Amino acid sequence: MRNRISSFAALTAILCLVLLIGACSGTTSSTNNPAQHNDNTQSAHTGEQRQETGQSEEAVPASKFPRTIKDANGEVTIEEEPERIAVVHWGYADSLLLFDLKSVALALPFTEKQSVLHTESYKPYVDKLEELVIVGENTTVNLEALLAYEPDLIIAGNSVNKEITGELSRIATTVVIDEEETNVWNDWPSLVTKFGEILGQEDMAERYIAEFREKVQDAKEKLAGLEGTVAFVQVREKEVWLQGTDYLKTYYDGLGLKAPDADIMKEGAQITLEGLSTLDPDHLFLGYFNYSDKSIPALTDEWNDTAVWSKLKSVRNNHVYSINGELALGYGPIGQTYGVESVLEALK
Repeated sequence: MRNRISSFAALTAILCLVLLIGACSGTTSSTNNPAQHNDNTQSAHTGEQRQETGQSEEAVPASKFPRTIKDANGEVTIEEEPERIAVVHWGYADSLLLFDLKSVALALPFTEKQSVLHTESYKPYVDKLEELVIVGENTTVNLEALLAYEPDLIIAGNSVNKEITGELSRIATTVVIDEEETNVWNDWPSLVTKFGEILGQEDMAERYIAEFREKVQDAKEKLAGLEGTVAFVQVREKEVWLQGTDYLKTYYDGLGLKAPDADIMKEGAQITLEGLSTLDPDHLFLGYFNYSDKSIPALTDEWNDTAVWSKLKSVRNNHVYSINGELALGYGPIGQTYGVESVLEALK
């Protein structure tokens, strides 16, 4: 009997010891594992941060790149957000500068000295850039300068840059814009919209277009009581060009200005002083292309002392206004914004 009790006691002791070891092991797994404790703490902390900032995993915006763009030759995929952007179509510079960019290379309509880059209208857009490189003038692109710039992305036109499209694509990813579909000469908002798509900055494009249209509408309302006809001429060194209503839709249609009643007013044409006297507008805007550089002559300087000039209604009534022709009579958003503001200031 005594041996049975001893054996039973020993068995009981062993069983208790096994249970005690199991309990300790379970406690270690759930509470004393430093790695698991840190993971749980980190997860909780991350959750608290998301709650504090109002963020969630679903709220994190998706990357805007890569993105595939439809262009004149099909489709082009831009793999990463470009940091160095070259625009080799001389008509596109105005629209590109609206966007949030750090480094750009541009082809300009004229030489840099003659360009509007140094005007007050362009200053806010140029000053925000960290780097601005000139890689062409008018239809001539300096491919060596472009190559040295090392662009991430090139934007071209299918007509203006037709001859060098192949060379451009060997330098960097190139988007060739269809110039009929996206008509910079008569519809810069379509180009700005396209740039927004290419650069992943659609909101900025929409905002600028909306603000411009609001500015035009506001000016139109302020000029609603204007009486008489209005004409715009582009003043060059040896020639003067009447600007047609089809070209200056922003001013004639947008601002509600009345053009002189003549067939020539629709498309415009090169004009002499005698031709201008036939139109005889009540208000005359002289868009000088030497506005920023008076060392370049202007043909109208020869008109000022003539009898024909002095008999113009606009001259007699002091309704002749000098403006920067490169800006106001251009086709881009920055230039036309200056134009709307200048016209309003002159006529109100």
